[in-house]
Amino acid sequence: MATSIRLSPETERRIEMLAAQTERTKEFYRQEVMERGIEDVEDYYLAIEVLDRVREGKERVYSSEEVRQRLGLG
Repeated sequence: MATSIRLSPETERRIEMLAAQTERTKEFYRQEVMERGIEDVEDYYLAIEVLDRVREGKERVYSSEEVRQRLGLG
């Protein structure tokens, strides 16, 4: 699927330098950045949602003692 994104001049410059030094295409590195970065982005935004629910009292929080007891660790 073709997608268009705008990169900052600094990011584009870094990709260009990397591509030139490694003899790979800029597109290869743009795709790598997106695919490798999506997990970090998901983790970040999903964590914010959970934190909001915790702060609102909508998400159960367990103490370390409760976790140890539930797992039978003492």
